[in-house]
Amino acid sequence: MAFKTKRILKKIVSWSGLFFFAVAAYMIYHQLSKYKLEDIKEALMSIPPHNLFWACMASFGGYVALSSYDFLAIKYIGRKLAPWKWIFAGFIGFSVSNNAGHAIVSGGAIRYRLYTRWRFHASEIVRMVTFSGFTYLVACFFLIILGYFLTPNHAFGEGSVSHLTTVTVTIISAIGLLIYFGASLFYKKPIIIKEVEFDIPSFKMALAQVIIGGADILMASLVLYFSLIPFMDIPFDVFIGVFIIAQVLGVFSQVPGGLGVFEGLFLYIIPGDHNQALIFGALIAYRIIYYLLPLVISGIVLFSYEWGINFVRTRRLLRR
Repeated sequence: MAFKTKRILKKIVSWSGLFFFAVAAYMIYHQLSKYKLEDIKEALMSIPPHNLFWACMASFGGYVALSSYDFLAIKYIGRKLAPWKWIFAGFIGFSVSNNAGHAIVSGGAIRYRLYTRWRFHASEIVRMVTFSGFTYLVACFFLIILGYFLTPNHAFGEGSVSHLTTVTVTIISAIGLLIYFGASLFYKKPIIIKEVEFDIPSFKMALAQVIIGGADILMASLVLYFSLIPFMDIPFDVFIGVFIIAQVLGVFSQVPGGLGVFEGLFLYIIPGDHNQALIFGALIAYRIIYYLLPLVISGIVLFSYEWGINFVRTRRLLRR
């Protein structure tokens, strides 16, 4: 491939990061535009301020865990990077992919734009994004198993087919987790795909992937839990099972942010008879705190960063 063509392709991939940011902003706007501003305000105002505070703290903790995906990925490829850079890339990347969906593409485009500026090779970024994808996958395996034992029985349906499907998915998750851990212990040869070499992570790193991925989803669940408990009395062990099932299925539906899928499943699975309007208000608060606010903050940070780079570049050109 000609050098000029490669350069054009790199620019397209780099600029696509900003495109996916715009897609993420549109998706969250599209979801919230279904409700009147007064309804959204009422939903937020009905939640006690201290609950909103703890929900925001849980959201912050969730994005710290998400940024740690990048930290693990950098260790995986054997590189070093200033902490603010991987925190910055992780926060921006996940705030976009959480809303735009297709995390490998949308989050990967953001990371390509940032990491290439920090002198990372394209193949290294591919390895990092793939590794982060497996971090989420193995965490999902673990959480599906956990969710199976914690979720109310009626959530899986009463028919034998529904029960068989649920048991099958849980068994597949257990097998997937065992294979991943087994490979980390006993398989030491690299896997080469289109000239990109992927090493099997060590057992210690595989365990760290499950812990960090689990912490990410745990913190996300707390955002909704703190928003929900003013309206219903539900033990956390029951709630987390419901959340895990709805969250994992929402992600694998490939609908950006699990919009609609997560809410529908959560309302169906949650045990007991409750005021659906109040629960839906808590779900709106969850969307705003865990999805909208991080996207707004990351937008301000990202465009300030881009402006700063262009400003410095312009000054350098003027000095010549």
